[in-house]
Amino acid sequence: MARAHLGKPRQSDLKRAISTAYYALFHALAKECADRLVGTGRDRPDKAWRHAYRALNHGDVKNACKQLRSLGFPPELIQVGDIFQGLMVQRHSADYDPTHRVTRADALAVIALAEEGIAKLGSAPVRDRVALAIQLLLKQRSA
Repeated sequence: MARAHLGKPRQSDLKRAISTAYYALFHALAKECADRLVGTGRDRPDKAWRHAYRALNHGDVKNACKQLRSLGFPPELIQVGDIFQGLMVQRHSADYDPTHRVTRADALAVIALAEEGIAKLGSAPVRDRVALAIQLLLKQRSA
C-alpha cells in the first residue's frame, strides 16, 4: 500500500500498511509457535496446530517479549521481541489515534522492521525457536 500510489498516499493506506506489518510479524510468531509445539508436514494434527496458532495473545506476547533479555535468549530473538513491541506501539497509534499522522517513509520503515523481525525469527536455531514458542504461549505460574 505504501508503494502502490504514484502520488501522495492516503493516511488510511499508510496506517493500514503499518497495521499489516505488525500483523505479519504476529502471524509469523503464531505459525512458529504452532510449528514448534505441534509439528509441520502432512502428519501434523491440524486441529491441534490451529489451536496452538490461535492461542497466541497480543498482550501476553508483549509481556513475554519484555522478559527475553533477562531470560538469556539469544540476541536475534531478543531483537525479534524488541521489534514486536515497537511495531505494537506503532500499530496502536495507527489504528486508534485519529490525530496520528504517518508519512510514506514511516510506513516503509515499519514494513522493513517487520521483514527484519520475520527474517531473524526464521534464521534462529530451531532449539531457540522452541524455547521462544514456549515463552510466548505458556504463562508462568506462581508456585
